[in-house]
Amino acid sequence: MKRLVLLLTCLWLAPVHAGNDNVRVWAVDQTLTKTYKVVYQHLEQNNFFVVFEPDIQSNLSRFADRWGEDYNRNRLEGIRAMVFCNGWYANQVSNADPDMLAMCPLHLTLVQQLGKTRILFVRPGAIAAGSKAQRVAGELEADVVKAVDAAVMELSGNAPAAGEGVQRP
Repeated sequence: MKRLVLLLTCLWLAPVHAGNDNVRVWAVDQTLTKTYKVVYQHLEQNNFFVVFEPDIQSNLSRFADRWGEDYNRNRLEGIRAMVFCNGWYANQVSNADPDMLAMCPLHLTLVQQLGKTRILFVRPGAIAAGSKAQRVAGELEADVVKAVDAAVMELSGNAPAAGEGVQRP
């Protein structure tokens, strides 16, 4: 009986969607446009430089007629990505395990649905598991997470202190 109660308690406390451990997800009650701008600024303030900005939703919308009812079944209102890099980290990863340069450049994907935005990040530390680059990939991940956490705090009305950020050579 105790096991049954424990199992039911665990199921009740567990989130409905546990997600994927390889993807970090943040959710904000803001539009994609506003979220994108703030995340971009925080990445750049932390020495992650955005090098490409695909508007995925715009590109997909060109196929709406061809795909018919199969187009945008989740009614996503916008999908954009930021492709970014930090030269110091790219060098450190290449020194540890050149094959892990497959992570470079990094990217975030922002998805708007029902007026809210999710920020999605494939975790470098998970990708590099078992590699000689695992340690540096974990540090890289932590620094990107700090930058996005600061952006999410600002978007939530809890702006970080001026000058707060990750410092890298």
